Amino acid sequence: MHENDISYLIRKAAFDVHTELGPGLLESVYETALQFELRQAGLLAQAQVPLPMVYKGIAMDVGFRLDLVVENRVVVEIKSVEAILEVHHMQLLTYLKLSGHKLGLLINFNVPRLKAGIIRKVNGLIEPPRTSA
Repeated sequence: MHENDISYLIRKAAFDVHTELGPGLLESVYETALQFELRQAGLLAQAQVPLPMVYKGIAMDVGFRLDLVVENRVVVEIKSVEAILEVHHMQLLTYLKLSGHKLGLLINFNVPRLKAGIIRKVNGLIEPPRTSA
């Protein structure tokens, strides 16, 4: 399955979570619910995946935690904040760079309409060729 296909399923699951729970809850609540929905959809969804920090070429045990990694291909960074800041964009891009994953979704559940809270970030993703029907 290509990252774009996985992304579609993640976004669908996120819409289901947002419809059910609404905005204003803790990030951990959305993470748990989204992981549940993704697993219900038959996807491998790992939460709080450790990512070591690499400093001067050395991997340090102190590092980062990726909120969700879906199908070992797409990183999902979950927020429940008033507004997405530039630092949130940079955080996801750093996670993509360090993990080697090519696609990430930054999802802010603290919005009235979730469509406005989903941001797609890429790191060298090659789009699959389009097929004509």
